[in-house]
Amino acid sequence: MLPLLAAALVAIVGIAVFSVIAGKKNVSEKKSKKPKDRNAILKEANKRLAQNPKDSEALLMLGELYYNEESWDKAMHTYGLLMDLVGIDMNLNEYEISLRYAISALKTGKFEEAYKGFLLARTKDMESFEVNFHLGVLEFTRKSYEKAVPLLKHAAAKQPDHLETLKYLGYALYKTGKAKEALPYLRRVFEQQPDDKETIYAMGQCYYELGANDQAIRVFTHLRPDPTYGPQAALLCGMTHLRIRQVDRAIMDFEIGLKHKGIKSEVLLELKYRLASAYAQKQELGKALNLLMEIYSVQPAYRDVEALILKFRELNSNKNLQTYLIAPPADFVTLCRKIVATFIPQAQVKILNIAVQKNEYADILAEVETAKWQDLIMYRFIRTTGPVGELMLRDFHARIKEAKAGRGYCFSAGEFSEEAQKFVEARLIDLVDKEGLNKILMTTN
Repeated sequence: MLPLLAAALVAIVGIAVFSVIAGKKNVSEKKSKKPKDRNAILKEANKRLAQNPKDSEALLMLGELYYNEESWDKAMHTYGLLMDLVGIDMNLNEYEISLRYAISALKTGKFEEAYKGFLLARTKDMESFEVNFHLGVLEFTRKSYEKAVPLLKHAAAKQPDHLETLKYLGYALYKTGKAKEALPYLRRVFEQQPDDKETIYAMGQCYYELGANDQAIRVFTHLRPDPTYGPQAALLCGMTHLRIRQVDRAIMDFEIGLKHKGIKSEVLLELKYRLASAYAQKQELGKALNLLMEIYSVQPAYRDVEALILKFRELNSNKNLQTYLIAPPADFVTLCRKIVATFIPQAQVKILNIAVQKNEYADILAEVETAKWQDLIMYRFIRTTGPVGELMLRDFHARIKEAKAGRGYCFSAGEFSEEAQKFVEARLIDLVDKEGLNKILMTTN
């Protein structure tokens, strides 16, 4: 949500209504003569300050003049001097002086000084809408979202219909992992400002986090053409389509995202990475490899790109290995059946049962008969290039006993851990690792 941070800075600098409100209030309980014109004010104030640099009434005259003229640098300096005097002159209104100092600092882009001023003002009035709103947005820009939420809730309680408050409260709630609580605030803003792309995008993110896939897709599809939010919206739209296994639509989303100009580097890399993954799911490994190589040329250490390049190159050169690892389950099972049928030479094989566990592995129970022996054998084919541990072998052993099979064979396109190998030493289970599996796949029609 990086665009929102920039928008927040613009919002807190650009909202002048609070400056006007504050400008109409008296910052001292003293009743002073107000000279009618600017020159007279300057002349009188400077004359008094020449005699006494800590003349609070003269500083108030100057501060009010600069504040009303929107001479923010001078106003900030003057109210800064007055802040040093509030402990001496009990007639000074510390809240109003701190508030004006903070607003002047905001207007000049001095956010740290503004933050300190608003904090001081809040010690005098914890219910002030102006203070809570501005402090809340400042906390948001500092990425202190947990602190922003209660401040913005205080502000919303004072002015329930203030859209900027509702907007940043929704943003902050989302950032603190409370997407469900954020949505009602964002919807209220959207109802009043249906063209607010920031709010629409934030709503889409909430839907995505909540698993409301249809709503998320509608929002992100609407934003895909937008030059600012389009690339990120296309990325999240594609990720949502992948989540519900609509790979073709995900590919279209990522491709639309990549057509934008001036895409931020982190979004560009992620779009290419996700598109490569989607192509791989469609077994279009050539396209996937091209994208991964583009990423590698820019940022070699990005995610697991280097490992994927090696993996996809190998898969691209071995059609059966490609089927074993990434083909749809039906094609994977067909390949496994062929391996079972030919694994033991000159044997008659009758497949009795096939069980597929999600997309992780397949178990095949077969009756195998040779000229010398006959047995019931369980085969497990694991779809991974990573290490296979002891737990997987324990589960396989339990399945063998349950089926009353005489022995088992476990195949993997990766390696077996040391613990897994020790586990099968005293059991009738043989392990076939990547090297052995590749030899089998190379000779399987």
